[in-house]
Amino acid sequence: MTLALDIARTIREGFDKHYRLFRATSAEARHRFERSDWAGVREASKARIQMYDQRVNEAVAVLRDRFPVVVRDESLWPEIKLVYIGLLHDHRQPECAETFYNSVACRVLDRRYYRSENIFWRPAISTEHLDGNEPTYRCYYPTKNGLRSTVRTVLTSFGLAGPFRDLDRDVRQIVRSVREHFPDSRKVSPNFQIQVLSSLFYRNKAAYLVGRAINGPEIYPIVIPLLKDENGAVYVDALLLKAETIGRVFSLARAYFMVDMEVPSAYVTFLQTILPSKPKAEFYTMIGLQKQGKTHFFRDIVEHMKHSTDTFVPAVGTKGLVMVVFTCPSFPYVFKVIRDWFEPPKQGDRRRVVEKYLLVKYHDRAGRMADTLEYSNVALPLNRFDPALLEELRRVAPSCVEVDGDRLVIKHVYIERRMTPMDVYIRDAEEPALRHCIKEYGAAIKELASANIFPGDMLLKNFGVTRYGRVVFYDYDEIAFLTEVNFRRLPEATTDDEETSGEPWFSVSPNDVFPQELPTFIFAPGLARDIFMELHADLADPAFWIATQERIHANIQDDVFPYPQEIRFKNA
Repeated sequence: MTLALDIARTIREGFDKHYRLFRATSAEARHRFERSDWAGVREASKARIQMYDQRVNEAVAVLRDRFPVVVRDESLWPEIKLVYIGLLHDHRQPECAETFYNSVACRVLDRRYYRSENIFWRPAISTEHLDGNEPTYRCYYPTKNGLRSTVRTVLTSFGLAGPFRDLDRDVRQIVRSVREHFPDSRKVSPNFQIQVLSSLFYRNKAAYLVGRAINGPEIYPIVIPLLKDENGAVYVDALLLKAETIGRVFSLARAYFMVDMEVPSAYVTFLQTILPSKPKAEFYTMIGLQKQGKTHFFRDIVEHMKHSTDTFVPAVGTKGLVMVVFTCPSFPYVFKVIRDWFEPPKQGDRRRVVEKYLLVKYHDRAGRMADTLEYSNVALPLNRFDPALLEELRRVAPSCVEVDGDRLVIKHVYIERRMTPMDVYIRDAEEPALRHCIKEYGAAIKELASANIFPGDMLLKNFGVTRYGRVVFYDYDEIAFLTEVNFRRLPEATTDDEETSGEPWFSVSPNDVFPQELPTFIFAPGLARDIFMELHADLADPAFWIATQERIHANIQDDVFPYPQEIRFKNA
């Protein structure tokens, strides 16, 4: 027992160090916001993503150094797990500590020992009603103190350094917006209250106040974005009350939030009450605990496999040259496996593709790039694979798949939310839907550009349309930083031979891009191209791209809002 206890304590100490550093970085987000340190925000976001693997690697190294033989002894791990469970009594992050244990164990043990007695396939410690030393949220009572006074108290309760630009105006705008949203003067129940999470949610250049209103059995979500002006003063930019709009704020196509949480499960439980359609996995991921999000997501997959019977089939859309993409129709995600070899004209190799996906993970996705969950050694029921799909995986990605009894083990896979490929979406779209989709397509490219991302391959098949009609980019093997691209204007032909040449008669470097070719490259002649040129002709002009590069070089970070422009108070 002493040996098992020593190993279990070593793992828990590794996790406690991780969460201590994770929380310190998240808490520091407040000071970065107060200082308008946007460069520091980007650096901290990237550094925090790397923390988990760094701490896991440290813990594995310590185990191998202090217990060089027994850590590879599979028979000892059931006892280690049992002792570890005892160490999590009264722990504030037990579910995350269990996931950390799994990460360490899976790097020490051989895959054939990933059994329930060795690792946590299911949570052993309940997080229900778990809370910290301080309450997770604060309660306010408008019927007692008045709505205006309550709003003022809520806004000032976080003690942000620096003044509000015009607090009275912010209060008036919020109260007016509430009354416009609820014009029927609903009956106030005795339990009417406003509950606000104790930490602001920081991301990019904004801080978000997240709460809910309780009135009888009804729960109404509340999100208030706070921004800084050029003088460093704080102001309220909008009041978000619709679940659909708030869902966009909590989209995985954006950077993760920085939130100071002692008890993350309590925050997730609160968030699920205001956005009940979102799974727990997505909330853990959005608050920066991606590994915990992956744990919940994998449990969701396993559970779904138990209760469904449909098979994995190729995903709808144009077959990719870099990835094999498949889906289970009853499960709203796609699985992407890198091919062992790429068909022309694609170049590069697996390492380059992995680097591109890692770039997206670390970068601000601006609401326009799908987040991916990356897994190793995923075992799925072999009999659930369509024979043609199974044959394709074996043929073009043999190094990534292995049959183990009645399971297909996928050694490396990316998983994303399923969307409708844009080329499929617009194929039969009526003009209003077509216009909206092309407007979104151009907006996506522009917002990515402002975040210093050039998609590279901008074919419609590489963009997806969400259930809310938002266009998101999801093919990353050719992306580049915008500042690394050379945007050129097409030279004018001076001779008949140059005019009729089927090949470029001028020199072209690998990083040269000619925006004037974009409309004809993307769209066939017709309505779709006409709409694109009406709405986004600037994308076909090198001047737009060069001007965006200059803004990035000048360290000017454009605002990209995760909610509609028309609901901003300045535009109301």
